[in-house]
Amino acid sequence: MANQENSWGLSPAEIRKLRGLKTPYGIQRALDVMPYHLADSAWSPRRVLRENTSHCYEGALFAAAALRVIGYPPLILDLEAEHDTDHVIAVYQIDGHWGALAKSNYTGCRYREPVYRSLRELAISYFDTYFNLRGERTLRTFSRPVHMRRFDSLQWMITEKPVWFVAEYLLTISHTPLITRAQAKRLHRLDGRSFRAGCLERAAQKD
Repeated sequence: MANQENSWGLSPAEIRKLRGLKTPYGIQRALDVMPYHLADSAWSPRRVLRENTSHCYEGALFAAAALRVIGYPPLILDLEAEHDTDHVIAVYQIDGHWGALAKSNYTGCRYREPVYRSLRELAISYFDTYFNLRGERTLRTFSRPVHMRRFDSLQWMITEKPVWFVAEYLLTISHTPLITRAQAKRLHRLDGRSFRAGCLERAAQKD
């Protein structure tokens, strides 16, 4: 274990903090407590731990790193949208069922309990709560899980440089459609009550 930790590059204090989260739900609680920021940044998990704030992409990388420290594979998955931004989540399995950890500016695009039998089931669970500011349901595809060890040589967990290389990689891999084009044309906009609930405590740019 010691050699593995050294290869991650985290300090003993950082390891202790992440181990202290103990479970996937503990990691999600840490994400929920962090303020959501809107900067165009790509911080490593070390930087997120230091700043104690993140957005969707950084939150997913932080969650993957924390999952690794507590004994799970560090896996992320990309949810691809139309007329909207993509959403990156960290995924994990318990007893063969998938769950997800996520940081989001929208209420319904965060944690998922590990009860989903497939990644498609997990991805489609985000469909009704994934919308843009016009109230359009925008989720269209999902990627395969990406094991973050492929980026270990780039020190994704600890670098002080922007970690855009992970996001760039996600753009190159295949995604599986969740709905057909015909279904997409028949979609209705979100009702006002659901829209307001989904935007509860949403962070917004200051004028």
